[in-house]
Amino acid sequence: MKKTITKLVTFMLMGITLFAQASDKQLDAKLAMFADYLGTWQSNFTVAPGKPSVTDVSMWERALNGKAVRTLHSINNGEYGGESLIFFDKEKDSLVFYYFTTAGFYTSGTIEVINETQFVAYEDVSGNDSGITKVKSTSDLQEDKLLVSTSYLKNGKWTEPEQRVYTKSDRKVIFK
Repeated sequence: MKKTITKLVTFMLMGITLFAQASDKQLDAKLAMFADYLGTWQSNFTVAPGKPSVTDVSMWERALNGKAVRTLHSINNGEYGGESLIFFDKEKDSLVFYYFTTAGFYTSGTIEVINETQFVAYEDVSGNDSGITKVKSTSDLQEDKLLVSTSYLKNGKWTEPEQRVYTKSDRKVIFK
């Protein structure tokens, strides 16, 4: 009888542990579309002939008990990088984010969800010396690839969109 009770208690504890671990990985319902974005991604940018290569490593993770998504990224092992927190703002009734950079400027913005795999981010830039005041980027998760298209409002004119393809990676985000 004691063995049966011990086994029953063991199985119950295992079930509770597995349930707790599963719920630890969940995102708030307002952030659910980002679940498949979680993990590490890498893009090798297209550069002009003779220019040095550019690699961006980006990590997406659950933060603040699932009430936020945190992203970290670094270009060329820490030459440049940044960190974002994405969360649902009840007052604005919108997904919002803040992005802080190693270059000393930051952005704040909103996210418009297009469908379950695609969103558009609209950013206002503060403290950037290069003339960029706004950024618009579209991200689209297609199976094992993350497609990102980004335009910048620089000196009052929008740039042509830059296209990047990210694939799953085991590299680490590095800051110097």
